[in-house]
Amino acid sequence: MGALGLKIMLNYPEINPIALQIGPLAVRWYGLMYLIGISLGWALLHWRSRDPVYGFSKEAVSDLVFYAALGVVIGGRVGYIVFYDTAVIWQAPLTILKVWQGGMSFHGGLLGVIVACFLFCKRYHKPFMAVMDFIVPVVPIGLGFGRLGNFINEELWGRVTDVPWGMIFPTGGPFVRHPSQLYEFFLEGVVLFGVLWGYSSRKPPRMAVSALFLMGYGLARIFCEFFRMPDVQLGFIAFDWLTMGQLLSIPMVILGIILWVSAHRADKGLSSRSPVR
Repeated sequence: MGALGLKIMLNYPEINPIALQIGPLAVRWYGLMYLIGISLGWALLHWRSRDPVYGFSKEAVSDLVFYAALGVVIGGRVGYIVFYDTAVIWQAPLTILKVWQGGMSFHGGLLGVIVACFLFCKRYHKPFMAVMDFIVPVVPIGLGFGRLGNFINEELWGRVTDVPWGMIFPTGGPFVRHPSQLYEFFLEGVVLFGVLWGYSSRKPPRMAVSALFLMGYGLARIFCEFFRMPDVQLGFIAFDWLTMGQLLSIPMVILGIILWVSAHRADKGLSSRSPVR
């Protein structure tokens, strides 16, 4: 067989989903990934708050992260049930509480964070979009570690492929599949973090950072979904290719474009005004 005919397959590094067990208490990697992501985000927000332009005290940052973490967990789990698995409400309602087994929706988590930030703003009397612009640059950190958690949990694997870096997942049958969790880790985590962190450091107009997050995540998710298996209980939503993840991400991109245009129009209007004399 010639060199061009060689096929290389990466071995899936089977990892025990339980990182630590003390008697009946089991600490799972999936939960640890969320904890690490939230902790790193908290640390970076503390570092950003040193710049007085943001107007956040250390106590306010800690409260904001607490609110956001609750929004992620509650919204993510409720969103998964509503968007992806409503049957479980009637078949096994207690499964809703088993967050450590996986089954979290980003879009539900996003809605949860929005509600949490709204409540935070009411308490601290801060502008909602200013708070969102402050927090969204660190969101990809949590997203990236969450995708690593999916990889360790052997869930949300990709479609069958013959690419050299394909893997056989123990839970995915005897087929070579795209490691789509790692694609999402790279685009939704590493790349999106770099883009947002770099852009936000330029002190752009209000709403622009949030708009860039919506567009960036939405486009990355839509792209990655072409390599990821649709949820078995849903399949394709339409056209034999549209997935629920893509359907939920399209409004994000549209809203991001609207906010982006509005932010720069408002900024242009402010900069073009004559100074008051």
